[in-house]
Amino acid sequence: MKEFTKKVPYTWWFLLALFSLIWPMFVGPYIAISNPNFFGGTEVSELTLSSTLYIARNLAVGLAFLLAIYLRNAHMLFILIVIRLLTDLVDAPAFFAFKEPNLVGLIIIFTIFCYLPAFFGLRYLWKKMEE
Repeated sequence: MKEFTKKVPYTWWFLLALFSLIWPMFVGPYIAISNPNFFGGTEVSELTLSSTLYIARNLAVGLAFLLAIYLRNAHMLFILIVIRLLTDLVDAPAFFAFKEPNLVGLIIIFTIFCYLPAFFGLRYLWKKMEE
């Protein structure tokens, strides 16, 4: 049980990876609330079911991330990063299929801001959990 209460040390690059993974969870819901048309709403003040679910999902995982960071719990952070990575692996093709953005830009954004930070964070946490 002691390994679950061990606090993980933070390095600057690990904090940068965490920031890269967490900031979309608060910026995305803000965009969804302030501009519902981005997610398919017909009026400025109308939220659709999909945008409401998007907001709830991101805020819940974002708050869980903040709690895990505060507790410095490596296992909780590891699980949250895996969940975030799986979500991003589904979001990228879905975003491309429904919004039709520039494919090269989409690949660059998801690789730099989603996949690489997740892999670096998972690698760092895995090493810390093995110690």
